[in-house]
Amino acid sequence: MRSQEMTTMATTYAKAEKAARAAQAAEAAEAAEAAETGSASESADAGRYAARLRHVSKSFAGPGGEQLVLDDIDLDVAPGEFVTLLGASGCGKSTLLNLVAGLDRPSAGSLTTDGRPALMFQEHALFPWLTAGKNIELALRLRGVPASERRARVEELLALVRLHGAYGKRVHELSGGMRQRVAMARALAQDSRLLLMDEPFAALDAITRDTLHDELTRIWQETGLSVLFVTHNVREAVRLAQRVVLLSSRPGRVAREWTVDIPQPRRVEDAPVAELSLQITEVLRGEIRRHG
Repeated sequence: MRSQEMTTMATTYAKAEKAARAAQAAEAAEAAEAAETGSASESADAGRYAARLRHVSKSFAGPGGEQLVLDDIDLDVAPGEFVTLLGASGCGKSTLLNLVAGLDRPSAGSLTTDGRPALMFQEHALFPWLTAGKNIELALRLRGVPASERRARVEELLALVRLHGAYGKRVHELSGGMRQRVAMARALAQDSRLLLMDEPFAALDAITRDTLHDELTRIWQETGLSVLFVTHNVREAVRLAQRVVLLSSRPGRVAREWTVDIPQPRRVEDAPVAELSLQITEVLRGEIRRHG
């Protein structure tokens, strides 16, 4: 049974990596084609935006025909910007993140990113038969980093997420918060300029979640990464982001955006965070009522 689980997890990870590489190759081909026809504006966007979506829609085949999940999404993420995607369950937040990650293709519209993004899942998705260090090292190996350089780079990443000395620890020896730190280090090991995060702290207790909010904010500020962070928690969205983007209920559309002009560090209990969260919650409730 354990052997079967190991094979399944390894296959899933490999498929995700293969899909991301295929999407990156397809984007490069499209950019080359645009340049040949004298229209390379999308290619030029890659330097000015960490991600740019124009009129993006996504449908899936269902029992009653095509089901529209995302409709006419326009969204920009600037280099170094922290953006949270907020919305009710089922509004298409994770679907949108998968499109940006290159794990799926839009049904309509255009999408460009500055290089291949790194993706951090809702679950830590660590391989239990590998140590913390070896889980991180796997991302370096897939990037083609020489074996002689991997250990030092892994130690740097463990230090960045404040897990000094955890290289040899097995997954079962790590707490939930520590596992998410390892998952974050593995995402950072991909050396991408855009980090995609799909509700990575949702399953953690409040204290651990608050601690990881601090850590993520610090890492974002130290590295200059662009972050696109999916959540259904309004206060988490305001606690972390420079900009909050609200999606309507299905089909997901950009309903409204807020610029968060509250200095970091922030706490979810801070009065300005609570005040803006209340405003956003009222709009979110209205969207849910409007769309059923």
